[in-house]
Amino acid sequence: MTDALPYRMYLLAHDASARGPYDRRRTGFLVRAAVLVELALRGHLVPDDDGAVRRAAEAAPTGDPVLDEVLREAAGRPHGWKTLVRRHRERTLRAVEDRLAALGPVSVDQRGGPFARRRVTVSDPAAVRALTARAAAVLHATGPAAEVDAADAALVVLSAAGHVPSVAPRRDTRAHRARIDALTGRLGAVAPGLEKAVRGLRTTMIAAQGGMGGS
Repeated sequence: MTDALPYRMYLLAHDASARGPYDRRRTGFLVRAAVLVELALRGHLVPDDDGAVRRAAEAAPTGDPVLDEVLREAAGRPHGWKTLVRRHRERTLRAVEDRLAALGPVSVDQRGGPFARRRVTVSDPAAVRALTARAAAVLHATGPAAEVDAADAALVVLSAAGHVPSVAPRRDTRAHRARIDALTGRLGAVAPGLEKAVRGLRTTMIAAQGGMGGS
């Protein structure tokens, strides 16, 4: 199920020359946020009355190990969207890599033990190029943001927050600021709190670089 948002987000952030994410710390935030958007779009996560988020009472497991792990984290008392974005992001990133490796789109080489650097190779570069072209087209399009698929909008917005080089390098995020803002608004229809958390994602990542990002 590589069409789920966290897998697509990871592939957009993959750097073939580095054999891994273009920036591992940022990509951890991006895939965590992508998991939350995916679960919200499916109706598995719903806003609470105070703007927090909770697991929907009727939400059954998705069958995807990455999504279901985060869904379990959201069980019980309501959580803040920002809290869930920050939590266990490296663990989620590794789980996304492992799932992609199990499904076939990538291979993972981690010789030297559990603390060795992971080297990730994409098995179908053409598919990643197509995914990248689709996201870039959404960013550069001039049509109404309201007509953009919410999942596609989320990928572009997250790419812009992380300055993912293949989709939204800094020069593009500056040039298309109004477009990115409009696409971010698409998430408000899913959950206002989620939209707010995504709008603040860049600040959250900067804070994490200063040692304030949690685990």
